[in-house]
Amino acid sequence: MSKLIVSPSPHVHSGDSVSKNMYGVLIALVPALLASLYFFGVGALIVSMVAVVSCVVFEYLIQRFILKYKTTVSDGSAILTGLLLAFNLPSNLPVWIIIIGSLVAIGVGKLSFGGLGNNLFNPALVGRVFLLISFPVQMTSWPVPLGFDTAYIDAQTGATALAMMKNHFGTLPSTSDMLFGQMGGSLGEVSGIALLIGFAFLLFRKIISWHIPVSIFVTVAVMTGLMHWANPQEYASPIAHLFTGGLMLGAIFMATDYVTSPMSKKGMIIFGVGIGVITVCIRVFAAFPEGVSFAILIMNAFTPLINKYVKPKRYGEVIKK
Repeated sequence: MSKLIVSPSPHVHSGDSVSKNMYGVLIALVPALLASLYFFGVGALIVSMVAVVSCVVFEYLIQRFILKYKTTVSDGSAILTGLLLAFNLPSNLPVWIIIIGSLVAIGVGKLSFGGLGNNLFNPALVGRVFLLISFPVQMTSWPVPLGFDTAYIDAQTGATALAMMKNHFGTLPSTSDMLFGQMGGSLGEVSGIALLIGFAFLLFRKIISWHIPVSIFVTVAVMTGLMHWANPQEYASPIAHLFTGGLMLGAIFMATDYVTSPMSKKGMIIFGVGIGVITVCIRVFAAFPEGVSFAILIMNAFTPLINKYVKPKRYGEVIKK
């Protein structure tokens, strides 16, 4: 006699998996990686390779010899963490500092919470903020993008567009430069077009939804637009805020992390608006010219509360009128 097995929904397998989504995000990052190699040359290659290899090695060693359970390096999450960490670093950062950042990202930001699916904060941003606080000089020395002529350690450095906006000096890059990447900054933030191509790919493949990135963009555009309208001499335009710094990179690839972002669509919008507000407040009123990393980590801490109080309607629930 055959048994009838009854199980809760969902009853149809979507075909998604952790590794499939991780490698999908990695594919979406390829345009930004190619742009970083084009503008920063060998420095971008060294920083990216060291960060990725270090994250993979540290995840394997910690899981294998300290936590003593099956390693998960094949799922692509460690590779993604390493590449996102590299995208938040300058192309002249010494190798030993990159390795320290990778250890903090994997060991503290990810595995100390129990591994993938349990971490409260985005691991790559944990590593980036740790390095920014610990090595502020090295983390804020931005090479000028000179293509393959850009040196590695002895690269010519200059101010970023955000620093110019913050301190009111120099001439901001043109809109085309902001879009295509002809400006100083971290590896993954310089080309808005490359990041938007990756965004379109993620939406097309339904790896992420539009709610978090668009709510961040709209919030930043509205707040900085009102400030610019009130005092255009003091405050930069919304276009400058959207396409400079790590806003595009953070909104598309890090704020949308499944584990550290809310589950409901309404919660995602609240989450994105919070990131946008905090980012603008830090950029305009605080000491740091950039605030995306801090904003995402702060809102990561609020994700459990958002999930608790902003819940989707249960199937079959009676709606009270």
